[in-house]
Amino acid sequence: MADINTINKDFADLFNQGNELLLEGSSDVMNETRKNAFQDFAKLGVPTRANENYKYTNLIPAFDHPYNVNLRYQQVDVDLNEIFQCDVPELDTNMVLLTNGWYYGNNKELTELPKGVIVCGVQEAAEKYPEIFNAHYGKYAKTDDDGLVALNTALAKDGFFIYVPKGVVIEKPIQVVNLLRSDRDLMATQRNLIVVEENAQAKIIVCDHTLTHHKYLTNSVTEVNVAKNAIFDLYTLQNQHLNSVILNSTYIRQESNSNVLSNTISLYGGTIRNNHHVILDEEHCENNTFGMYLMDRDQHVDNFTSIDHAKPNCLSNEHFKGVMDDQASGAFAGRIFVRRDAQQTQAYQSNNNLLLSNDAVINTKPQLVIDADDVKCSHGATVGQMDEDALFYLRARGIDEKEARQMLMFAFAHEIIEKIRVEPLKERIDELVDKRLRGEISKCNTCAIACNH
Repeated sequence: MADINTINKDFADLFNQGNELLLEGSSDVMNETRKNAFQDFAKLGVPTRANENYKYTNLIPAFDHPYNVNLRYQQVDVDLNEIFQCDVPELDTNMVLLTNGWYYGNNKELTELPKGVIVCGVQEAAEKYPEIFNAHYGKYAKTDDDGLVALNTALAKDGFFIYVPKGVVIEKPIQVVNLLRSDRDLMATQRNLIVVEENAQAKIIVCDHTLTHHKYLTNSVTEVNVAKNAIFDLYTLQNQHLNSVILNSTYIRQESNSNVLSNTISLYGGTIRNNHHVILDEEHCENNTFGMYLMDRDQHVDNFTSIDHAKPNCLSNEHFKGVMDDQASGAFAGRIFVRRDAQQTQAYQSNNNLLLSNDAVINTKPQLVIDADDVKCSHGATVGQMDEDALFYLRARGIDEKEARQMLMFAFAHEIIEKIRVEPLKERIDELVDKRLRGEISKCNTCAIACNH
């Protein structure tokens, strides 16, 4: 196995040797940000377990592989609109596809979006809408404290861009489907930007899928700015095969009286690391951050969250739940910061885990850092096995043991699912989770190509 110095040197060589391709087609702002990010990556490198924030996830095996890297958009030899079918047939959305981190060139036109809403690729947005793009790109995801973010910013060429103008309400959710499809093992770098203006409302659903059996590593960064009085929902459904590594970093900035709900559902994947950063940057914000992970075999999931109460009179609710089976491993680290001037803060955090085998492992580390004195804050974590009293209660009413265990597991997970504010999505994830807990999910989506696991 290569050491971390070799891995970091390989990325430095990639950046230097591919510099011409990296600059090609990218805006001046992207390229200037890229240059500074590479300097930060040279100092930070890929995070190791020596980094406290990555203590429970060893990324060296994930990066120690000869992945192919596409620094130019690669044409796809089939129509992905025909191949891919959404797991939620009843879900009425404005759907766009991305392939290997790039905005798909043959996306169907979104004719039902309200006037002024923009959905396109990041490269296109930088060229056509520079005033909006330049005001937000690279402003929230800082490259000087996380090597993965620095690496993403240094190598990113494309991703999705969504802009919702002032006062616009998008009734039909926007669905972004990230597809990985290649005839070789592949590393994808994806950079996304979402801007929701004052008094606007939007729901975005992001789905991660694999279409071929090759090894994949995805390093994705999403920046979000939610302006005054705006309402924004972000749902992420991670459902890739066991040869995949998902590194997903989301940065959300909220302005006064905004309301944000995010919910990350991790159903399948080899190694998953979710970084979720929120800053409540003006007064009277509300943030609700939820997550659920269902892991078995030797899968690994790690959720790291940071909720920063930078201003007074804000509310945050955070709740993550996990079900771990077989030799699965996981971690949760949640940090709530309450700044000195952020009086009248309310912040609540909870992490609950259910272990179904003696070999499953979870590390949980809820944290509060409070510098204000007029606050209401709480945090807690639980790790346990099936409630034998509840199991006995169900069996005493004629329910066999297997079904009783299934009912208890589903009830445990459903508390997170019920927070979803898109009814067809909520119902379908209920179904997927029920199948997942029964061990019935054998492939990651209903596409025409059934990849191996």
